[in-house]
Amino acid sequence: MTRLLLLLCLVLTPGLAQAADTARADALLRERDPGAPAAIAELLRAHPDDPAVRVLQIRLMIQEQRAKDAVELAEDLVDDAPGSGLAHLWLGNAYGNRIGQLGTFGQGLMAPKLRRAFERAVELDPDLHEARTALVEFYLMAPGIVGGSVDKARAQAVELQRRDPPRGHYALGRIAQQEERLEEAAKHYLAAYQGRPDNETYRMTVGIVHQQAEAWDAAFGHFDAWTREKPDAAAAWYQFGRTAVVSGQRLEEGAAAFRRFLALPERPGQPEHKHGWWRLGQALALASDKAGAREALQRALALDPGMAEAKAELAKL
Repeated sequence: MTRLLLLLCLVLTPGLAQAADTARADALLRERDPGAPAAIAELLRAHPDDPAVRVLQIRLMIQEQRAKDAVELAEDLVDDAPGSGLAHLWLGNAYGNRIGQLGTFGQGLMAPKLRRAFERAVELDPDLHEARTALVEFYLMAPGIVGGSVDKARAQAVELQRRDPPRGHYALGRIAQQEERLEEAAKHYLAAYQGRPDNETYRMTVGIVHQQAEAWDAAFGHFDAWTREKPDAAAAWYQFGRTAVVSGQRLEEGAAAFRRFLALPERPGQPEHKHGWWRLGQALALASDKAGAREALQRALALDPGMAEAKAELAKL
């Protein structure tokens, strides 16, 4: 028995170690940690043909804005692993990042490839919810000539709701928002957030749709509750301040929210500090504090001398 256990350990430990290393690289990628490239390079040296490791490489290329390289690698991966839903998912994601860099003709040629990649991912793995969510977005936003269809988007959203209710509610909210049924959209987004309260995208979207509907009390309340629960939630502070600017209400609190936002470190995926200074300038200008507004806008321009929004706001003072 002891020899059998030892043999099993010798056989299984490398696989377990690889899984742990892959999970660690995945976490570094999600956090946009500077250590991600080295971790992925090490995995590639040890396991150059592993589809999961090659997907990490594609994701890194997308993060590094190397969309063309990501497409080439993803196409190679799909050729090598045609039965992998994950490979097709990331081929679609690579196309999605590349398509905006192309002209109208190139976009027209690539859009059907993007759609087919996500459709194939769902065919191969019906529980690959990220691919189904991507299909909802494609069907919703693409013109009909390349396969866009609100009905198809709704069908995928309903299937998502059956398989993963929070994702389904979020997808139905996207459709309702696109169709300007904002009250219904807010209900779906709230249901998505309540079903998965650790998802900050869902939480943020609840507040954004309140802003879009000009439901100012609901928007202020949403972002205020978020900042009370998580005082380091930079994006929530920013959106509280933005609500003050776009509504013209609670301007003193809005300015204070922008200052709290600017006191926190910049992080990928959140508004940049130059936008915080610009919005603070707007809030102070609306509150008739021209000197403070001028100073804030100059801080924005110090970070980005070409920032058109800050220049335009400064010219009004």
